[in-house]
Amino acid sequence: MMTPRQVVTATVAFTGPDRLPRSFPASYGNDFAGVGMTPSPDARPSTGVDEWGAVWENIGVCRLGEVKEYPIKDWAEFDPAKVPDIRLESRWSQLAGARERAGDQYLLANGISLYERVHFVRGLENTWTDIYTNPDELRALIDVLVEMNLYAIERYREAQADGFIFCDDWGLQDRLMISPAKWREFWKPAYARVYAAAKAAGLQTFLHSCGYILDILPDFIEIGLDVIQMDQQENMGLDRLAQYAGQIAFWCPVDIQATMCRGSLADIRAYCHKLAEKLGTPQGGFLPKWYGDPVGAGHRQDAIDAMCQEFLAIPA
Repeated sequence: MMTPRQVVTATVAFTGPDRLPRSFPASYGNDFAGVGMTPSPDARPSTGVDEWGAVWENIGVCRLGEVKEYPIKDWAEFDPAKVPDIRLESRWSQLAGARERAGDQYLLANGISLYERVHFVRGLENTWTDIYTNPDELRALIDVLVEMNLYAIERYREAQADGFIFCDDWGLQDRLMISPAKWREFWKPAYARVYAAAKAAGLQTFLHSCGYILDILPDFIEIGLDVIQMDQQENMGLDRLAQYAGQIAFWCPVDIQATMCRGSLADIRAYCHKLAEKLGTPQGGFLPKWYGDPVGAGHRQDAIDAMCQEFLAIPA
């Protein structure tokens, strides 16, 4: 039997795992361990002020907060010298012994978002406007975030991590937040640099991105993204996503906004099979998971149990 680490690695690399990976509540099993910075420059507090000076407030029952006051209201206020120092040795205390603590689990390391962090410090509408009015300043901030990730990747390589992930939600419900052409102009080269460095360090690459991202999924495949973690699929359509099965691995729960909330237990169980059949291949490529904030998403415990049990019953 493969170890959990081997199962995840083989699933992502399409080299024939002996079962589906597990990324579930403790009672159902988890093949993953995590490691990151403490504190992380990409921390998203429920409330309070982060290292960049963004003011966060909680948005209700969900654990997540949202930025209510962004620190760079004018580009004249942007001082690269005041960017959180990723090289502070105290930030890397989790690395010591991380591989040993993970044991036979897959060690997934956390990086820094390239889009969300921009609009956390600049504001969402300002970020969209900057694409046209302040392109040089926008690129400079993106480059700062890339360099921070490159440093983090080297530290994670030394710690023998297996994969590298950060979060960037790019989609609205039915389209990207910006035009695909502008995404390719500003952000695609940045992701390419990060993924090239991760692969050179022996790390598999993961990205969480929710919403409608079909327009740029081929681009992510082209520049070396190994795993797309998406909590929604029904807004894009499983059949449309399935055209990329075998080209990129999918790490997904049952769609958290649709079937998982409104479907019957039978619907949820059937959807588990659709995910595995359409997004996976006989050699791997599908990683089932649960959604880690079930209260915020409105997921019932019996629905969670049905999903986890059904995923565990599906052969590789």
